Amino acid sequence: MPSIAELRRRRAASKAATHGPGLAGPARVDKRTKNLTRRLQEGDIAVIDHQDLDRVAAEALVAAKPRAVLNAAASSSERFPNLGPEILVKAGVPLVDNLGPDIMAVPEGTALRVVLRTGEVFEGAQLVAKGQVQTEASVAAAAERARRGMSTQLAAFAANTMSFLEQEYEVFLDRQEIPDIHTPMAGRHVLIVVRGYHYRQDLAVLRSYVREAKPVIIGVDGGADAVLEAGMHPTMIVGDMDSVSDKALRCGAELVVHAYRDGRAPGAKRLEELGLEYTTFPVAGTSEDAAMLIADDKGADLIVAVGTHVTLVEFLDKGREGMASTFLTRLRVGGKLVDAKGVSQLYQRGVSNGQLAALMAAGVVALVAAIGSTAAGRTLLALVQAAADDVFAWVRGWFGG
Repeated sequence: MPSIAELRRRRAASKAATHGPGLAGPARVDKRTKNLTRRLQEGDIAVIDHQDLDRVAAEALVAAKPRAVLNAAASSSERFPNLGPEILVKAGVPLVDNLGPDIMAVPEGTALRVVLRTGEVFEGAQLVAKGQVQTEASVAAAAERARRGMSTQLAAFAANTMSFLEQEYEVFLDRQEIPDIHTPMAGRHVLIVVRGYHYRQDLAVLRSYVREAKPVIIGVDGGADAVLEAGMHPTMIVGDMDSVSDKALRCGAELVVHAYRDGRAPGAKRLEELGLEYTTFPVAGTSEDAAMLIADDKGADLIVAVGTHVTLVEFLDKGREGMASTFLTRLRVGGKLVDAKGVSQLYQRGVSNGQLAALMAAGVVALVAAIGSTAAGRTLLALVQAAADDVFAWVRGWFGG
């Protein structure tokens, strides 16, 4: 008589055969999505534990072209309308949610099979986990429910911001102990790049500005890689150093590690292992706040920000419950800060090349019609036509026509 374990194995195998082959591929597993995307290859199955999947993480996943994305958590908790799930499903990347913690125990490289009809994940004949397959319809419904609750989120966000303001305002309004740096910024423009919303499009539009103004370019963590991908070169990299590539760190940019107020700097260990020199900057707030404070203190004439976070959805998408440090930093930097967010969308609403060509053609037709309405104009057009006929005859004779 077969054992209980053998009966379970046979049942799982029979169930798998009934549900079809599904999608198969090697598992790449990491609780931190931004770490996973560095090694994720086309055809892999991404296994993550990422509640409220944000836009930047989703775009990085799509760029890696995985066979499927398996999430131990809910890709949307419906607290706010995060865009990550929508980006994945619209890109045609299968997304299975709420698979539970067991899926994170799958060893790296394990061959998995995902049955999209049922949301089941198999290792061989063994059922590993079962979740909910997300579709465009289910993602849209979740986003709509989230939008209805935004007033509650806004109230909580404002309360947290005020609480943090009471704790941090002295730190930000008092003179910061900005570290000594080698990069000269006095009297220059500084371009700060964060890998946030629209950063690729905005960088593309700013190419002519970069060529003409030659600003100091500060990449904030993964923003340094965004700068390199855009064909530019970062002058400085500021951040926790946890989401920037080794290639960017070794590009020759000055490195400033964002540290805690007590001086602890976890990112410094990585740079020491790479044998790279760095400076630490202990300050409350985010790394993009630190970059702005450095640029302001060192005398930048203008600070241009790309990809930074300024809206409620963006802050919640980033996992922040308040914006005190960013509010105070922008208050301190003042009028020298220009936010380039959405500049690419502004330009897209301009006149297209096709529209311009049509406009020019219409102008030529109108001009010819106007000239032909007078006796002198008709004589001129006849002369032009005769000259064109002579040229055409000469060309035809030259080529033996």
